[in-house]
Amino acid sequence: MNKIAIHDSSIRHTTGQAIYIDDIPDQENLLHGALVLSKCAYGKIKKIDFSRLKNLTFYTKTVTAKNIPGENEIGPIKNGEPILADDNITYYGQPVAVVLAKTFQEAQYASDLVKIEIDHLDDPILTLDDAYSKNSFHDDPIILEKGSVEKEMNNSKFKKSGEFEIGGQDHFYIETHVAITFPGENDEYIVWSSTQHPTEVQHGVSKVLNIPSAKIDSKVRRLGGGFGGKESQATIFAGISALCAFITQQPVKIRLNRHNDMTASGKRHNFKVYFTAGFSSNAKINALDITLLSNGGNVLDLSGPVMTRALTHLDNCYFIKSIKAYGYICKTNTVSNTAFRGFGGPQGMLVIENILFSISQFLNKSLDHVRQVNYYSKSNGLITPYGQIVSKPRIEWILDETYKLSDYKKRLKQIETFNSTQQKNRLPFRKGLALMPAKFGISFNKPSFNQAGALIHVYSDGSIRLNHGGTEMGQGLFVKVSQVVAECFKVSLDQIHITSTNTAEVPNTSATAASSGSDLNGMAAWNAAFTIKKRMIDHASQLFKKPKSEIIFEQGRILAGNKSLSFTELAFSCWENRISLSSTGFYKTPKIHWDQGKLKGHPYFYFTWGAAVSEALIDINTGENRILRADIIQDCGNSLNENIDIGQIEGGFIQGLGWLTCEELCFSQEGKLLTTGPSTYKLPGSRDVPPIFNVKLLENADNEEK
Repeated sequence: MNKIAIHDSSIRHTTGQAIYIDDIPDQENLLHGALVLSKCAYGKIKKIDFSRLKNLTFYTKTVTAKNIPGENEIGPIKNGEPILADDNITYYGQPVAVVLAKTFQEAQYASDLVKIEIDHLDDPILTLDDAYSKNSFHDDPIILEKGSVEKEMNNSKFKKSGEFEIGGQDHFYIETHVAITFPGENDEYIVWSSTQHPTEVQHGVSKVLNIPSAKIDSKVRRLGGGFGGKESQATIFAGISALCAFITQQPVKIRLNRHNDMTASGKRHNFKVYFTAGFSSNAKINALDITLLSNGGNVLDLSGPVMTRALTHLDNCYFIKSIKAYGYICKTNTVSNTAFRGFGGPQGMLVIENILFSISQFLNKSLDHVRQVNYYSKSNGLITPYGQIVSKPRIEWILDETYKLSDYKKRLKQIETFNSTQQKNRLPFRKGLALMPAKFGISFNKPSFNQAGALIHVYSDGSIRLNHGGTEMGQGLFVKVSQVVAECFKVSLDQIHITSTNTAEVPNTSATAASSGSDLNGMAAWNAAFTIKKRMIDHASQLFKKPKSEIIFEQGRILAGNKSLSFTELAFSCWENRISLSSTGFYKTPKIHWDQGKLKGHPYFYFTWGAAVSEALIDINTGENRILRADIIQDCGNSLNENIDIGQIEGGFIQGLGWLTCEELCFSQEGKLLTTGPSTYKLPGSRDVPPIFNVKLLENADNEEK
């Protein structure tokens, strides 16, 4: 397999030839839609005043929830999530109506003229503290329990309690939410949506229009970034586009500008954490009592599984003897938060890492020591709080490689000397060196989502057409799955033609999320390709008059002893002899099971491990800071594409750097988001990339389930 193959769209990206949804040429009768957003966080709609549109010199048409022929509902898990507010407003910036016009600019201008008369209800709930004090929750708490917390807490020599907050984060994908719907005959619709989950778009549009899913083609060739923000929330805007196309029987495009995208779409969940830890004089944790509050926003969306993943990552790399953790999903009058890279896992890891840091400060021991005495091991224990066994922990291997790559112990001493010199000379600079280990579970928490399909055609000229249920959002999934197919047939990568994700070709797909896209879709594509390959082997065996065991596919040729055919020749011969060269493929993740009520089971097929060492410099007078160096070791198993994986690791590090150092969501007292663009929402830039940035994949590290 070509492990350094370039991204299939890299040339088109850099030359501007990659076609995104907004680049699809406008049809003559295309209408553009602009959203009318609420300017109140909590209230009842009295009237939507469109009267000022009558004086405009250009065409407009308005659409509200009253025009929906089906259900005003797109909730991915539970009902109660409308595409347009009907009677009640539940957050500042909620879509209330749509104005259609013949150009984007006209639609946007006209939407600003619409006035919404609202009866303000009670004071909106805008913070986690408010929600917690008022018992404003989306559901009962999700509870994770193991061992006897009360007993182990009482037997612990020391106890430490504390609280802290973890901020939210905007996805800030380059391409904002966008969708185009084309109406056809017989109530058929084609929906192009910038979505990570075409099937969810299909289902949402089906509900809104009251039309069977079979009549709706949900398609996407590529996204200009997703990071989880287009897993469920894209369905809102695709649903609005489809509704408008249904009403007008014309194609309708909905494209949000940056301000409206940040205002109306969800973010990473912010958390508040309360904890009590019981531990020994050597820093061994005996018991943890934790309460997690997450900001679900106005509706539930995916907040349930986000909280579940946060709870199942509270252990990170550490064995915890006894734990009781309550996860409350707070209902607030802010935009509904949603999936975001890591899906609650990073928040869960930060919880335990903050607790370990508190213990290290309390005992005056190094954080490295506190971690070391608590890592998963045969002597400490290998059972997670949710009952899964960590059968093959790789933390010691990861740490050994990280220490070597970063020269960690030597640099600790150098930094200590640097800081001492700065203090003695009353200079303002200080350095710090931080290590962060991570264990992340691979699979969706809900077992039914761990499935994928693919469709492969081999044509008589030897070219291969590939379609599968995954979506390409820049992360390189399409080239990875193409590599899998090329490897199966032993042909060059340029023989594989990648096609747009389309529910008409592969149905009932899962979201491209949970770090599972390559596993699920790659295996489905392999199964489809292997089905065809077996048919070709059967035919080649007859052609060469050799047993099937002697037929070898290699470098674009099919070999049998001293005879051979090209792949193209064999494909043509199969066609001539009426042998099917088309197959679907299906894959479901084995060995996983989960009881959401008890929060017990084996939810993850395997774990991936990693660690990062970061060196920071700060001016203690001004607060100005810079990451000078980062060293990362990541366990990617036997990587399908090392270039792609390293690029994703680098990007993930910088996105995490932004989350924890400079990105901050600010709301007014009325619930209005004040940070709605790069001028007010500080993103990491090119100068924030560490000047020394080393990323290395763990070598000879086959998947533990191989």
